[in-house]
Amino acid sequence: MNCELLATCSALGYLEGDTYHKDPDCLESVKDLIRYLRYEDETRGVRQQLGAAQILQTDLLPILTQHRQDRPLFDAVIRLMVNLTQPALLCFGSVPKEPGPRRHFLQALDYLWAYKEAFASEKPFGVLSETLYELLQLGWEERQEEDNLLIERILLLVRNILHVPADLDREKSIDDGASVHDQLLWAIHLSGLDDLLLFLASSPAEQQWSLHVLEIISLMFRDQNPEQLAGVGQGRLAQERSTDVAELEALRQREAAERKTRALQRGHRHSRFGGSYIIQGLKSIGDGDLIFHKGLHNLQNYSSDLGKQPRRVPKHRRTAQELSAQHRSTLGVRLFLRDFCSEFLENCYNRLMGSVKGLLLRERAQQHDEVYYMWALAFFMAFSRAASFQPGLVSETLSVRTFHFIEQNLTTYYEMMLTDRKEAASWARRTHLALKAYQELLATVNEMDTAPDVAVRESSRVIKNNIFYVMEYRELFLALFRKFDERRQPRSFLCDLVETTHLFLKMLERFCRSRGNLLVQNKQKKRKKKKKVLNQPVASGDAPCIPGGPEAVWPSLVEQLRCCVQDPELSLDSVVPFDAASEVPVEKQQAAAMVRVQDCLLAGQVSQALSLLRSAREVWPEGDVFGSQDIPPEEEVQLLKQILFASSAVVRAYTLLLRSYPQNSAHTNHCVAKMLHRLAHDLNMEALLFQLSLFCLFNRLLSDPAAGAYKELVIFAKYILSKFFALAAVNPKAFVELLFWKNTAVVREMTEGYASLDGRSSHRPPAWSPDEEAKLQELYLAHKDVEGQDVVDAIMMHLEAPRTRKQVICHLARLGLADSVKDFQRKGAHIVLWTEDQELELQRLFEEFRDSGDVLGHVMKNITAKRSRARIVDKLLALGLVAERRELYKKHQKKLVPSNLPKGEETLRDFCQKDLEEEDLPEEAGEEDGENQEDAEAEQAQGHSALSAESLGYSLYQEGFSAPLLWLQNCLLRVADDREEDGCSSAVPLVPLTEENEEAMENEQFQQLLVKLGVRPPASGQETFWRIPAKLSPTQLRRVAASLSQAEEEKEPLPGLEPKVPGDQGLEKVHRTGRQAWPLRAPLLARRKDVGLVFLEGNSRATHLLEERAAGGRGQLQVAPRKRQLLDSEEEREAVEGRDNAPESGAPGIQKKKRFQVQDEDENNEEPEADKE
Repeated sequence: MNCELLATCSALGYLEGDTYHKDPDCLESVKDLIRYLRYEDETRGVRQQLGAAQILQTDLLPILTQHRQDRPLFDAVIRLMVNLTQPALLCFGSVPKEPGPRRHFLQALDYLWAYKEAFASEKPFGVLSETLYELLQLGWEERQEEDNLLIERILLLVRNILHVPADLDREKSIDDGASVHDQLLWAIHLSGLDDLLLFLASSPAEQQWSLHVLEIISLMFRDQNPEQLAGVGQGRLAQERSTDVAELEALRQREAAERKTRALQRGHRHSRFGGSYIIQGLKSIGDGDLIFHKGLHNLQNYSSDLGKQPRRVPKHRRTAQELSAQHRSTLGVRLFLRDFCSEFLENCYNRLMGSVKGLLLRERAQQHDEVYYMWALAFFMAFSRAASFQPGLVSETLSVRTFHFIEQNLTTYYEMMLTDRKEAASWARRTHLALKAYQELLATVNEMDTAPDVAVRESSRVIKNNIFYVMEYRELFLALFRKFDERRQPRSFLCDLVETTHLFLKMLERFCRSRGNLLVQNKQKKRKKKKKVLNQPVASGDAPCIPGGPEAVWPSLVEQLRCCVQDPELSLDSVVPFDAASEVPVEKQQAAAMVRVQDCLLAGQVSQALSLLRSAREVWPEGDVFGSQDIPPEEEVQLLKQILFASSAVVRAYTLLLRSYPQNSAHTNHCVAKMLHRLAHDLNMEALLFQLSLFCLFNRLLSDPAAGAYKELVIFAKYILSKFFALAAVNPKAFVELLFWKNTAVVREMTEGYASLDGRSSHRPPAWSPDEEAKLQELYLAHKDVEGQDVVDAIMMHLEAPRTRKQVICHLARLGLADSVKDFQRKGAHIVLWTEDQELELQRLFEEFRDSGDVLGHVMKNITAKRSRARIVDKLLALGLVAERRELYKKHQKKLVPSNLPKGEETLRDFCQKDLEEEDLPEEAGEEDGENQEDAEAEQAQGHSALSAESLGYSLYQEGFSAPLLWLQNCLLRVADDREEDGCSSAVPLVPLTEENEEAMENEQFQQLLVKLGVRPPASGQETFWRIPAKLSPTQLRRVAASLSQAEEEKEPLPGLEPKVPGDQGLEKVHRTGRQAWPLRAPLLARRKDVGLVFLEGNSRATHLLEERAAGGRGQLQVAPRKRQLLDSEEEREAVEGRDNAPESGAPGIQKKKRFQVQDEDENNEEPEADKE
């Protein structure tokens, strides 16, 4: 020990027998130790030296118990003990990873354990209890600041002692044994400190200590199980006895099987020589067969890995370990804790939880203090439900606001777990704690349904009406399944997640069956569709691949389904659920029909999915696979939801939990079997479970000697295996499919044949026949030397079978008719370099129009060699004529819109030239012109926001946000169409369903663009997504979308089209131009990849035109802006085809783009519907 520390400790006093004699400099020595601890280094050397000298055990505790009357010394000793007993994590910040600091950390834990063991007696807690009682007896007018500090330090000291983790290796305690923590609890009970804690929790005058009290109580019950604690003293329940009997029976069967196996392994002869054998067909290290030197009874256990050192698993790939373990204390301690819980619920729970919730909402608590609130909610609500359920005792946390609070924190925790990788383990523990609180809330609401009191059942109905109609509550579990990571989250988290999901689905099914009518949150106007669209089957290969999975699609489909199920005009005549031309019998096409229903749901074709479901129900009524004939509407919606959720991601998580079936509880195994049974039997998707890892698990289960204790799992395993071997008899490739997780398309191909359904299930293009290759070669030789035309376009015009341009080019290169696909690049696609004369001309034009309002526009009009706006800007920057791009922006003229223009005919550029100051028009106007004034403000603000959005959009486009900008533009246009057709408007949330769009919504510059466009950010505590306000009219929305198109066209306009200021055009033409603006090739490719835009292969001419325009318009085609249109509906396609007057009568058009909506009814309490295009 350091000499100064040694001298200071020696000056404290000495212990003679049971009496401690303090020195005259005892108080100063204690203050010196406090000062030393304040200035210690990173190794915490002072703390370790004091711990090694056992200062707390030999000096501080005797001073505390024997010299309580010396108030200054008592206060100083309390301060020093609070400092010495601080948690090691608080001292070091985190668990060190380096060997040296980690050794210091572990040494500090050992000293804390010794301090906890020293406090496990009645004397220290008796002194603390008496002192705390005397201080609490003082009124608020008599209590000094020093008294409040002493109260807080006593509570902190108790907290620190209880916070010391248990050392299982040192204690070696068993259930019903007294651990050190149990001794502390018993000392607290004997000293009366538990009564003081109840007083602090129930007294309105002591609310400032609410968080300290809640933290102490949570540490007291850290290792306890609330259900077991509630049943103490009431005898063993029948459920507990049956569970113990089942466990003993499983152990007995396993032991009997092992004994039988050992008996069979014994030979009749002695075991000194077991013989050597040659295993034919199994090669050894050399060229010969393997020689086995053990008995034949050991052959089945042979493995090539025997004797080898197992490969070390890296730390970042190891599975997460369980950090908390439950311990059953002695009977006396459990009785004390049960009585404490009962008194706490009756007198303190509602007041304390309300006080803590207020502190958390007002941000007057420390960071992560909400975890104690969620722990108390989960523990005491479970205790109340298991003891004698009285909803009034937990009414403070039994509300929709509590559901929202838990859901928000749960979402924040698992998002932080994905982003903050260094603290991922801590965030995973908080996520688990929030999930337990959410599970207990659902269990309590479920218990309220069976309460005899009518008022309690009505309260439960009100809560369920709120949580079942909100998207965030419904889709929370699917998000957790998707984000589950076994490296960060332990098996107990997955177990609780599976059980909570099972409970939620059971409650949702019961809720839907009990309701005679449904609340439709948003009605949509039914659009007329052509019958040929309904007749066209949806192939699994053409289903859009939507990132985020079914959980991202279902919220926007549920309300449409609820409207369609109640529509009596829904026709079934044109929908056939089976393929009559297929070689597969009709009786075996149920899986194909199920896949078609799921594909329709993923494609957003709700009415077609419902028609297919009802038609399939009439064709295959046996087994109620597609529902019974008298199925109610809401159960029909739930059946479609189960069809949609047949996903391999969920199956993978359930399989992972099923691996530990011997350690799982019977209820957990039942939840897993129930979900897998829904997917396999109810949805007829057995092939989704044909996976090798799952089959290995089934093999281990069926060969388990205690398999009789898992009858439900054994029956399910035999059912799946029988289905697989029946399929393997007709499809030998099923054995290869075992190696991969499958989606619905692969399941369909496995069960009905690969590409046997007219080729629609294959993603590969159809093969070229010899006749088609000969005709292709003939057409190429005939058109390759013709000037003024594109050879590929000419070939596509004369092909009979529909082929895309890419397919034709690739096959020409494959036949050797061209050296490379680059030989067929369109003319004008290369970059033309600037000549010296062109640079001089550019400098002259820049100097001539430098003082004009639109220098870039005048340069582009007068330059001889036409270049794109982006090329001219880059050249001006390279020549040093301008320092930055903003110098080339169009100058804003401070003038109003000319009054001679009719209302509504102002163009976008006219609005952009308005002054910023004119946006702030006076609001207090007369009643006569109030409405006109508000319209002027909206128009004016919208015009200026379009200008700002144009520059921001151009900047974002250069940073690679082309796909999110295209998604935002389409959302604005669709909302404008819906509002124009419906005649009413409501706030519409923008729900990003891809990772790229999610990153864009979190980008600060993209959020600035949204604000400029008038999109409203989410309200704090109520909303999650940005929303398009209801006040924006369809005209304003189209104008904003047009500004985004202009930002993209600034980079590369079509050649031959001079930039025009739409001042001489009407507002309607501006809207049409913005709507028809064709994006560049990068957004188009992103849209093809992420959104699923599909072109018909038979459209040779249209495909050629689209690729010409997507390549930047550098070809020689001179097209009008009217033709640069993204067709959004069948009606628009017919209108464009009529205007184009195409000479080919049979030339197909562009396939209709699948459209989805994002709408809600109310801005504050809504159920957003989100879908992916």
